[in-house]
Amino acid sequence: MRYQVPQFVDIEDRIFGPLTLKQFIYVLGGAGLSVLAYLTLPFFVAAPIIGVAMAFSGSLAFYKVNNKPFVEILQAAFKYMLAGRLYLWRRIPKPIVHQKEAPQEKDTPSYIPTVRHNNLTNLAFNLSLEEGVTADANPLKPGKDTHE
Repeated sequence: MRYQVPQFVDIEDRIFGPLTLKQFIYVLGGAGLSVLAYLTLPFFVAAPIIGVAMAFSGSLAFYKVNNKPFVEILQAAFKYMLAGRLYLWRRIPKPIVHQKEAPQEKDTPSYIPTVRHNNLTNLAFNLSLEEGVTADANPLKPGKDTHE
């Protein structure tokens, strides 16, 4: 048994000629407001109102911004204007903490040897610097090459 799968489900049905139901309601509302303004107000006051009403209803019915209807853009704009703002990141300055300096044990000069050899020697040199090795405990003495 074969079933017919509906296609184009995201496209609204054209009910009133080339207009969908929403488009027809927007155009009908703009036309009704225009007729109401024309019948109740003097023409020089009604003309700008009619122009704005027809432009607004036409944009509601037909204008799209980035393939989204103009109605959704207006809803997002009103929601943005009326809703509170949430800022997630604010820089809070940290207070400066002054630490007491630890008294230095001895004023023994530390020796930093020169490194002329391979990467293993460079690595041993960097590790000895990080550990704070002094000249007495340093295996690399000045003038003493390990690879001679």
